[in-house]
Amino acid sequence: MNNIIFLAKDEVETFLPEGRMSKIRFLLEPCVVINPEEIIDQEAWIRLLGENNPEIILSAWRMRALPKQVLDEAPNLKYVCYLTGTIRLVISRSLIENGLLVTNWGDSISRTISECALLLILGCVRKVGYWTQKMHVEGDWSDASTVTQSLFEKRIGIHGFGMIARKLVPLIRPFSDRISAFSPGVPQSLFDEFDVSRADSLEVLFSENDVVVELEALTEETFRIVSEKLLRSIPPSGVFVNVGRGSVVDEQALARVAKEGRIQIGLDVYEEEPLSKDSPLRGLDNVLLLPHIGGPTTDRRVDAGDRALANLRAYRSGGELKGIIDLEVYDRST
Repeated sequence: MNNIIFLAKDEVETFLPEGRMSKIRFLLEPCVVINPEEIIDQEAWIRLLGENNPEIILSAWRMRALPKQVLDEAPNLKYVCYLTGTIRLVISRSLIENGLLVTNWGDSISRTISECALLLILGCVRKVGYWTQKMHVEGDWSDASTVTQSLFEKRIGIHGFGMIARKLVPLIRPFSDRISAFSPGVPQSLFDEFDVSRADSLEVLFSENDVVVELEALTEETFRIVSEKLLRSIPPSGVFVNVGRGSVVDEQALARVAKEGRIQIGLDVYEEEPLSKDSPLRGLDNVLLLPHIGGPTTDRRVDAGDRALANLRAYRSGGELKGIIDLEVYDRST
C-alpha cells in the first residue's frame, strides 16, 4: 500500500515550498508522487488507485474525479487531503456519506479574500475603474468639478458573517466603526465579540449602508437573494462589492443597475465563470472587475499548504482536523 501525492510541479512549488514537500512525504511514507499530466485518462487513474490502495491521497486543482466505486478498487482509502477549495467535481456525496474523510483549505485563505474585499471597497470609493479609463484611454484629468469620496466614517454593511467577514472587520475598522451585518444563523454573541451591529433585515442592510459587502454562503435559500430591489436600495454614490459567491446575486439585475451608474460596483465572483466576453458588466467605468483572484494569492498558497501539513500531522496522531468537508459543507459548496 502506498499513499498518493497527486500534484503538478507548479502546485508543489507554490503550495509546498521551502521544505514543506519533504515534510509531507515523511508523513505519508510509504508514498508515491504522481504528476497529474502523467495520468492520461480516468482508466489510468482507477488503475493507479487499485495498484497502490492508498490510505491517504493529497491533491489539489488537477485531481481527477474519484470514481464512485473507488472503495472497491482501493478499499484502504480513508482520507483525501485536498489542498484547494470546492471538491464537488472530484468527490461524490456518496463517498462522504460512506465515511470518506475529506478536508480542504478551509478558512486558511480567509485573510487574503478579506484583503481583496478591502481593495475593491477602496477602489470603488475612489472610482479607480472610472479614472483608469479616463486617464489611460481618454487622457483626462480631474478639475474643480471633480467629486471624490473617502471610506472614513462610511456606514459599512456585510451580508454574511463567516470567517472571511470576521477577517474583514479588523481591516475596515481603521476607516469606520459604523459596521453592521446580516446573517440569520449567526449567534448574537459573535456579533458582540466583533463589536458589529446586527441589521434587522437584508432590506435594512442594503438601504442603510453606504458600502455593502456580499459574503453570504450560497444555499438554496440564498440563491439570487440579492435582488434588483435590494441593489436599487443602496444609497446614491454607494458601493456594492461581492467577493463571496456570484450566484447569491441576481447578475442580470446587477447589470441593469450597474448600467445606470448610480452606484459603484466591485466584483471578483460571478454566476458563471469565466465571465463571458460579452457580459453586460464589462466596459462600465463604474464597475471594477477582477477574475476571481481573491484568494489565496499565489504567494500565500503556502497558507493552504501549511493547513494541509497540520491536518496530516493531526490525522497521524489522532488529533482534530480543520476544514473538514462534511455533508452540510458539501451541500453548500459550489
